Amino acid sequence: MSNARGRRAAWLAAVLVVALGFGVALIKVFNDNLVFFYTPTQILSGDTPQGEQTYRLGGMVEVGSVQRESDSLLVRFVVSDQVNRVPVQFNGIVPDLFKEGTGVVADGRWDGKTFMASEVLAKHDEAYMPPGVEQ
Repeated sequence: MSNARGRRAAWLAAVLVVALGFGVALIKVFNDNLVFFYTPTQILSGDTPQGEQTYRLGGMVEVGSVQRESDSLLVRFVVSDQVNRVPVQFNGIVPDLFKEGTGVVADGRWDGKTFMASEVLAKHDEAYMPPGVEQ
């Protein structure tokens, strides 16, 4: 009887060790893939990764700040968090939802004066419906 009990305890311990290992691995993968964005205030105060590492800037596109170059895809705009402002430069096609007064998240790096964006993502609220979809 004690031999069967010992095997059962060993199996239970093995299952618990595997489940615990799986849980730790799952949490690590989740945390590694979790993407935050930094506000203009955090960027200007230096609370961001330093060096050539890229990260995300999030905030509102300031009204009247969008400037487009006529002969290229270069777009300059200012992102604000209602406290501080950060100038952004992006060379590419911005999303259809990108406009002044709306939320934006930009991937890129801070060069000390301008946030050099490699990708711009427009944010929308929960009331947004894509064109052609009826409510």
